[in-house]
Amino acid sequence: MFHSKKSQPIAIGQTSIIGSEMEIRGELTVNADIRIDGKLIGNIHSSARVVLGSGGVIEGNIVAHRADINGKVSGNIIVKDLLCLKTEADVKGDITAGKLSIEPTVQFNGNCRITGTQPSIRLLEENTMQAAV
Repeated sequence: MFHSKKSQPIAIGQTSIIGSEMEIRGELTVNADIRIDGKLIGNIHSSARVVLGSGGVIEGNIVAHRADINGKVSGNIIVKDLLCLKTEADVKGDITAGKLSIEPTVQFNGNCRITGTQPSIRLLEENTMQAAV
């Protein structure tokens, strides 16, 4: 009935989820996609994609390869590739991205720099973290 099998490797591209009832305080570093529907108080650094749901809140800086924002961010956002600000996004902070997509209902208060190319995450992160101090 049950057979012993070798454990399967974790599939590349899995997404971690911070649920709507969760609040996390501290720094997050992730190497895969992450979806945040709850609240994060602290910075997040992802080598993949960060998705912030419509009820999600991030009070801190975001550094990621890609990001889809549909919640509230109070902090700077650095995205190497494409940053999508969706319908309910409310961003208070500076943005630096390779490419930017903004829907008409987005609230944004800050400076924006679009590089048109994929900027160096390390250089941008250093500049943004210094500006946030």
